[in-house]
Amino acid sequence: MDNFDLNTVLKRLLSRDPYLTPYEEIIHRRLLKRIETELRLTQAKRSLVDFAAGHEYFGLHFRENEWIFREWAPNATRIFLIGNMTGWQEKSEFELQPITKDGNWEIRLPQDKLKHGDPYRLRIHWPGGEGDRIPSYTRRVIQDPETLIFNAQVWSPDPPHQWRNFNFQRSTEPPLIYEVHVGMAQVEEKIGSYCEFTDKVLPRVISCGYNTLQLMAIQEHPYYGSFGYQVSSFFAASSRFGSPEELKELIDEAHSAGLAVIMDLVHSHAVSNEVEGLSCFDGTLYQFFHKGSRGRHPAWDSRCFDYAKLQVMHFLLSNCRFWMDEYRLDGFRFDGVTSMLYLDHGLEKAFTSYDDYFGDNVDEDALTYLALANKLIHSVRPDALTVAEDVSGMPGLAVSIEDGGYGFDYRLAMGIPDFWIKIIKEVSDENWSMSQLWNELMNRRVDEKTISYVESHDQALVGDKTIIFRLLDAVMYDAMQIGDDNVIVDRGMALHKMIRLITLATAGSGYLNFMGNEFGHPEWIDFPREENNWSYKYARRQWHLADDDNLKFKFLARFDKDMIFLARNHRMLESAKINLLYEHSDNKLIIFERAGLLFAFNFHPQHSYSDYRFEAPQGKYQLILDSDAPEYGGHARLTPNQAHDALSDIIAKQKKYFLSLYLPNRTGIVLRRLV
Repeated sequence: MDNFDLNTVLKRLLSRDPYLTPYEEIIHRRLLKRIETELRLTQAKRSLVDFAAGHEYFGLHFRENEWIFREWAPNATRIFLIGNMTGWQEKSEFELQPITKDGNWEIRLPQDKLKHGDPYRLRIHWPGGEGDRIPSYTRRVIQDPETLIFNAQVWSPDPPHQWRNFNFQRSTEPPLIYEVHVGMAQVEEKIGSYCEFTDKVLPRVISCGYNTLQLMAIQEHPYYGSFGYQVSSFFAASSRFGSPEELKELIDEAHSAGLAVIMDLVHSHAVSNEVEGLSCFDGTLYQFFHKGSRGRHPAWDSRCFDYAKLQVMHFLLSNCRFWMDEYRLDGFRFDGVTSMLYLDHGLEKAFTSYDDYFGDNVDEDALTYLALANKLIHSVRPDALTVAEDVSGMPGLAVSIEDGGYGFDYRLAMGIPDFWIKIIKEVSDENWSMSQLWNELMNRRVDEKTISYVESHDQALVGDKTIIFRLLDAVMYDAMQIGDDNVIVDRGMALHKMIRLITLATAGSGYLNFMGNEFGHPEWIDFPREENNWSYKYARRQWHLADDDNLKFKFLARFDKDMIFLARNHRMLESAKINLLYEHSDNKLIIFERAGLLFAFNFHPQHSYSDYRFEAPQGKYQLILDSDAPEYGGHARLTPNQAHDALSDIIAKQKKYFLSLYLPNRTGIVLRRLV
């Protein structure tokens, strides 16, 4: 255990946020619970990192010329390895033996009994029944293309992947995240592969200027259409995209280009499947999960982990370490954190009071797990990136462990995409409130870092639409040719650029984009399922749209690229201070300053303003980005690189400085202060 003065930390926490004071006793209890749980796990004899090494003990390993397999199944009475090597029958020489009283089983086999590529399973017997199971710590699962049956697979390639960037360190830059799904990242109507992604898509991400790649759906999941969020084998990289070596090559290549790689980590629940997953693994429903109704997620039809169990903590913490050890990943986006934090999973709940965060509805075991997971991750990799997907606003999620928080580096600003969808759907842009827009974009805890975004994969799922498709709808199919004159397309493209620019410019500490949305990818995402006749039509990315010089998508792609490079070149997100200079709802204007850059947005549908005067810091300013520029499909109403002086005036006996700018309608501009 490291030094941790609970009372000092608590005092510092309350001084930073006085609204927490009424809950001091509860916060003290939670901090103490985290300390006591870590002591229970480590027995004060080893580090948390050493404790989280279950992946090196359980599962299948080849060591000192023999195969060693171990499994935890406390309710089992007999366990057999079955597979091609046994004719899928139980054989005594492949029977595991109990080695501990708390349910650990083991078998040791000569080298010639198993070989690379062999499929296998466990056959577990328990009082009153038996069943085939995929081992819980297996690192490789394959599906038979004909029978569709899943099996574990012996994976021991010769040679294994040789890392070229073994000691890669994540950049200290704020994260600019490009969220991807490998399977749907190709143009063809099929499941894409790790190799195809490395060859065809990764170069696009690099050229777009993003510095972090977020991989979805990596943990093995039996149903492709779950988007990877119904995990069955937590230690296995999904084989539907290729081999572990091919995933490692993808990560290695990204590291070679300076990109950090994080993955969606699903520890909020597990798939209900029994043969492929952990449910009823040893004949009980409560081995990994809660008993009774608490063990089932009512909305997701999945299983809910019991975070109070030592073995569950061991399993999940080891899983965190495994992905960093084995795949050299640089961090995680923790999925479904809100669902973990509350006994009702936050379903249909509006979090309007601090009381919501400190009542009986909070799962304090889950809070403890998240804090320990973050401590572990940052102990293994101090430069690791962790992001919490939480819509509830639980205080302290993105506060360091040392400062009494739960240790995430960032939290997603999930209210922002919800706001954009709502305002586009329900309010015509001539009635948008600038003060409401500003408040929504700036609504965040000052002591926690956030990642803003316009839309992730969530906003594009079937039943919903991408932002561009909401703005253009059916005309997107007919009026995106260069030279087409269409007022709907003109409006939609202008707002698409402005929405992205103002979201990035006001982002707390990071920004995220889902693949293809930077160029206005049309339509929605719909994975193959029975209802759509197992079609892949909408489970792909139409990159050719952005590559076609005859289409307007290239303008949106170019703007996004230049916007991202501007943010990086001016270290914009490293400057926390954002100074609102001017806001006028009737004129639809928002003007603010950040990192020596001045941002001016005119959201008005019709009115452009000549010589619009507003107070600004003294200096000379030069236009460096204009959403209305012709290279972005605009109307070229501003002179590129034009310089402007802030002129002085005496107002109420005080010397102040003012800029006068031409502000075209539906245009966002950025000026750099020169002196």
